[in-house]
Amino acid sequence: MNPGGAFIDRCRNAVGTLAEGLLGLMYPPACALCHERRALPASGHVCDTCRDRVRRISGPVCPRCGLPFSGSETGAPGPCADCRDASTPWDRARAAVHAEGIALEAIHRLKYQREPWFATFLSGLLVEAALPDLADRQVQGIIPVPLHPVRRREREFNQAERLGLPLAMALGVEVVTDRVQRVEPTRNQATLDRRERRLNVRSAFGPRGHGRLAGHWVVVDDVLTTGATAAAVCGVLRQMGASQITVWAVARATLDGPAQGLLAGRPVDPR
Repeated sequence: MNPGGAFIDRCRNAVGTLAEGLLGLMYPPACALCHERRALPASGHVCDTCRDRVRRISGPVCPRCGLPFSGSETGAPGPCADCRDASTPWDRARAAVHAEGIALEAIHRLKYQREPWFATFLSGLLVEAALPDLADRQVQGIIPVPLHPVRRREREFNQAERLGLPLAMALGVEVVTDRVQRVEPTRNQATLDRRERRLNVRSAFGPRGHGRLAGHWVVVDDVLTTGATAAAVCGVLRQMGASQITVWAVARATLDGPAQGLLAGRPVDPR
């Protein structure tokens, strides 16, 4: 560890905190979404009213991919049609909220407009849903879906890492970024159908290093649609020895849902 570097980081954090406090005195913090009600940095600059408007996923879901079932089903539901027709390299996939409205806008602004405070808001939604599910499952670590190096340099951060860190802290485990890597840039998944998505990321990920994995690992991403990207990452983890894999995303989308309209039409995206 570099003591000088740590001191510089502490100074930067102190200056940032002081500047934020002074700005808060001059300009009372307003919600970054509705711009009407008060919202603090600790909430990701999202007010309680906007947060309450986010539609959480509740009720019956597919036991494999977490797709919410419509209607009023009772009892333990079986797999959805897609999961009945194909196997998945994960054991379970789940998401916290529906990919629509406020949640979708926050994801879009975090990723494409570089508004990092939304990571606090979105990771809070993830922890709210995932922590009760994972708390007693002996998780070894959190694996954020990796970015290709080109996209990482362009975006300057990996949103999956930022979303996964608070969950890792709540579970008392590490965010592990040195075991799986993105080895190929790919087209934007939002413009593709189910088969095209699977082919698009088929060889996009690979292991980093030669070590083996064991136990239960959690893959984290911002949006889960067909699961093609998460499945490609999970396939690598299986090859490395992971015995159990759970996927957790902030938001669950469908191919015909609003997320596709918002995220489509972008250039080649190594993400």
